Amino acid sequence: MATASGTDGGDLLDRLRAQGVVRLGIAGEIPFGYIDKDGRLTGEAPELARVIFKRLGVDRVQPVPTEFGSLIPGLNSQQFDVVAAGMYINPERCEQVVFSDPDYQMLDSFIVRKGNPLGLHDYRDVVEKKAKFATGTGYAEIRYAVEAGYEEGDILIVPDQVAGLNAVEAGRVDVFAGTALTTREVVKKSAKAEVTEPFTPLVDGKPHIDGGGFAFRRTETALRDAFNAELHELKRSGELLRILRPFGFTEAEMTDLTAKELCVG
Repeated sequence: MATASGTDGGDLLDRLRAQGVVRLGIAGEIPFGYIDKDGRLTGEAPELARVIFKRLGVDRVQPVPTEFGSLIPGLNSQQFDVVAAGMYINPERCEQVVFSDPDYQMLDSFIVRKGNPLGLHDYRDVVEKKAKFATGTGYAEIRYAVEAGYEEGDILIVPDQVAGLNAVEAGRVDVFAGTALTTREVVKKSAKAEVTEPFTPLVDGKPHIDGGGFAFRRTETALRDAFNAELHELKRSGELLRILRPFGFTEAEMTDLTAKELCVG
């Protein structure tokens, strides 16, 4: 088991072991980290944190809810010890914190009418078949569609995946794009729509995959390294998928990407 002491990598793990509790910054976002209707902390990141910190000798996790935009500032001002919110790892955030390697990757998929009558499987299909296209407010999928040649002004922007499903079911659009996880979950009760297989969008002509992980203060690299060692063991054993599966994650969301790769962009 990795240890953390001394000044080079921080001594937070030693302090957490002594306290017996680690404070987790969460943002109330299903399925990543939230308080359920019974008042219990859950989500893919807190449940994974419970397992890993237990293995590191810290028995309890304590939620500290905040807004998503306050997670990194709250971490760096010592309001909590680690961000456990499924946060995407990107170059801008990597300048402010250090990340674990990602515990999941996220591909895209489409909501289409049953049988996928237009045969839409990626953004190039949408462009070539002149499909009516929708995605959510502020979604990265806007960029991916434009990258493939879709006119941004022709995109129907809706609030979220539920509105996207409704637009497909009503025939207002042919396709709604979102993350594989959110689209898969929202179509489960639909009689009129289905979800396509997950796929990798292109950015600057290259496949682009997002990945989410845990954030630590830049001074606490020893804790990050110890956390990573346990995370990698859970990946090797298959235990990681078992922990994440109840939150809608599948084999398609498992990844060998590293934080270093995602920090480069």
